[in-house]
Amino acid sequence: MGSCHVIAVSLFLLFTFAPGAGAQAPPPASPAPVAAGFKAAPPRFTDPARREKLARAFPEIDRLVASHLETQHIPGAAWAIVIDGELAHVGAAGTRRAGVEAPVHADTVFRIASMTKSFTAMAILALRDEGRLSLDDPVERYVPELRGLDYPTTDSPRLTIRHLLSHSAGFPEDNPWGDRQLAATEGEFTDMLRRGFPFSNPPGLAYEYSNLGFAILGRVVARVSAMPYREFVGSRILEPLGMASTTLEAAEVPAERLASGYRWEGGTWIGEPPLPDGAFGAMGGMLTSIRDLARYVGALLSAWPPRDGPEAGPIRRASLREMQQLSRAQRAAATLGPGGQVRLDAGGYGYGLRVGQTCDFGHLVWHSGGLPGFGSLMRWLPEYGVGFIALGNRTYTGWGVVADQAFGLLAATGVLQPRVVQPSPALVAAKDTVSRLLESWDDRLIEAAAAANLFLDRSKERRRAELAALRGRLGACRADESFERVENALRGDWVLRCERGRARASVTLAPTLPPTIQYMEVREAPAKQGAPQGPSCPR
Repeated sequence: MGSCHVIAVSLFLLFTFAPGAGAQAPPPASPAPVAAGFKAAPPRFTDPARREKLARAFPEIDRLVASHLETQHIPGAAWAIVIDGELAHVGAAGTRRAGVEAPVHADTVFRIASMTKSFTAMAILALRDEGRLSLDDPVERYVPELRGLDYPTTDSPRLTIRHLLSHSAGFPEDNPWGDRQLAATEGEFTDMLRRGFPFSNPPGLAYEYSNLGFAILGRVVARVSAMPYREFVGSRILEPLGMASTTLEAAEVPAERLASGYRWEGGTWIGEPPLPDGAFGAMGGMLTSIRDLARYVGALLSAWPPRDGPEAGPIRRASLREMQQLSRAQRAAATLGPGGQVRLDAGGYGYGLRVGQTCDFGHLVWHSGGLPGFGSLMRWLPEYGVGFIALGNRTYTGWGVVADQAFGLLAATGVLQPRVVQPSPALVAAKDTVSRLLESWDDRLIEAAAAANLFLDRSKERRRAELAALRGRLGACRADESFERVENALRGDWVLRCERGRARASVTLAPTLPPTIQYMEVREAPAKQGAPQGPSCPR
């Protein structure tokens, strides 16, 4: 994959130019304000056949997964592609029970381990949205067993719900230990809470993955909602999404639909006994099918882009997006990618979800799940509307490389592109104003459009002289109908085609109503220069 994608927007505009070169344009009867409106339409996909073209990659993705199952000794698996909030493709292979003819299908139920954490985070945000708690509340308000917690320093902040959601509580990383706590009883957990815990860092200082922290969040959900964690998640998340196959108790799943878990050891599959639901279920106890998981990931994807209109749930769209934004950063690291290419991995944790940045795709959201006998992954690109999910019944199935390759295959179709950002009417009007100024300067036109700072930062006389000099070098110019780049509703760049070359213009509008031009630049552009590029990744 190459450097970051550049966004180009197609909007067709009409422009008015002076009839004679160098002639003063007649003043408009009423100078057009920059702000015909500041609200832009939501970003959108521009290819009407996008989904059909992306589907061309599905057969190769199926072959990729089949090869992974064989080389990694995975008894059975199910996988899917989610596009625009809907299940677009599903695959299944192998067996639910090693050595037995028990085919995996789209409704086979696998344990998803730590992917449960996002359900817990969603439950917390549901309670927050109802006004029943705040993310900055001290946890001890709802879990009084923690009031006697011995903090590592006298200036440590009290542990908050936000600390737990973002893995910044200061508890030590506990994956090996946490995996074996699922079956702990509520009484055992209460005793554990009362005894207290060691800290590896003061709360709020650093990222460190904590299963314990999410187990505590499960108790917060139960205390605030006045119902068991599993009941609250069932009624507020699973039922609204139609996730009828999803549960925290393996014993509830019919035998003909339940995948047994295995580890590969000594050239054979060794069964892992299923752990019952217990006090740590909120950190990793969920079981689900690929169809149900597609509904869940579809709901998270459907929160994008921000827009007007009714809310489908299970929680507010803004809260779903909040889960998928970086809350606690991890240390960036350079790693070797496929083919020995160096890449920078940067990101951290949102609320129950990992969040990262890549130069190939920008915003990336995911979470994996691994317990004895199972490995799972959900990964998606919010601005692209596409996700890859997979479930397997072998310990730590290593889906990450497969997901990377699957996105690469989807990108190879040529239509895995982000939504195109739309300019606001105010930005369109600013584009027209600045383009007309290059053709023929008009004091009244720019004075009606300028923010208070524009001529303080560079005088009107100097700006007039700069545009006159540019017009003298390039001759008459006409703006392209579309923007070259729309960074957001109030900032954009476009190209002007001239008699003796090209010019490139940029504007940024001010935070005023109406939005006025706070930044304006028009420069000569090299004849063959392409669209402005975003930051590139080391390779």
